[in-house]
Amino acid sequence: MTSPTDDQHVLSHALNLAVANVHDRGGPFGAVIVAADGSRHEGVNRVTADNDPTAHAEVSAIRNACQTLGTFDLTGATLYTSCEPCPMCLSSALWARVERVVFAADRHDAANAGFDDANFYDYFDIAVEDRPMPVRHLQTEEIKATAPFEAWNTLAARIDY
Repeated sequence: MTSPTDDQHVLSHALNLAVANVHDRGGPFGAVIVAADGSRHEGVNRVTADNDPTAHAEVSAIRNACQTLGTFDLTGATLYTSCEPCPMCLSSALWARVERVVFAADRHDAANAGFDDANFYDYFDIAVEDRPMPVRHLQTEEIKATAPFEAWNTLAARIDY
């Protein structure tokens, strides 16, 4: 279990990563994953530097941790991030089974700096037919929609996640 002092120390490091990243053509976001074994894995926002809208600091830290640790399961890990995770980053942490998240600035601070994610937070509260990006269910005649799942379920060597 980490203490509040440990949390503050690691969170300060995430904030320092974010500030340094601004001076390296990146966005003002930094993150650190502290894995269950105590190892630390960093990530910074490289959205504009790499032309990758998924290159958020939290996602980068999760990717780095998983690659280094050789697992997709970060059970017992803590994600420290310079700013409240957006829905994509929070979803990534959930998929990685991160145990907890500690953040500094919140979504309103980010919005004041020009990073307003309100439309992403609100997306699922909008009626399906009124959403700004339509997502529609469609069946094909060529192949059953469930064919990939049927193939998955018959694969003896699959790794469940």
